[in-house]
Amino acid sequence: MRKDHQLRRLVVGEDTWLWSVRHQHPPCREILSLHHAATRATLRIAFHDRPGRLVPDGLLHSGAVGGRRGVLNLHEPGVVRRFVDELAAQGRLPAAPRDEELDGWPLFDALVARDGD
Repeated sequence: MRKDHQLRRLVVGEDTWLWSVRHQHPPCREILSLHHAATRATLRIAFHDRPGRLVPDGLLHSGAVGGRRGVLNLHEPGVVRRFVDELAAQGRLPAAPRDEELDGWPLFDALVARDGD
């Protein structure tokens, strides 16, 4: 199995999340998938290639997403935890069994803004 399709486990308090990272075409995008083990809700955080934004394109490694203010590695458990924490703070973690996709760039901006504080 390729590295970018392996399910990994993240425990946050009482919640267990299974997560993976993959690159997809078309359109070119990097996707962080979070699956809540108990509720069976799946949240896909998509980072689409666009001006001023970086996704793996042969120059960046798998899992790298970035912009003018920084780069995050979606393969790092600490980075995934930060996304889960940010989604929880915004009240956007799914509680019911459903599939949902979010634009990852606003979440990215929130995390790198905190890095600068």
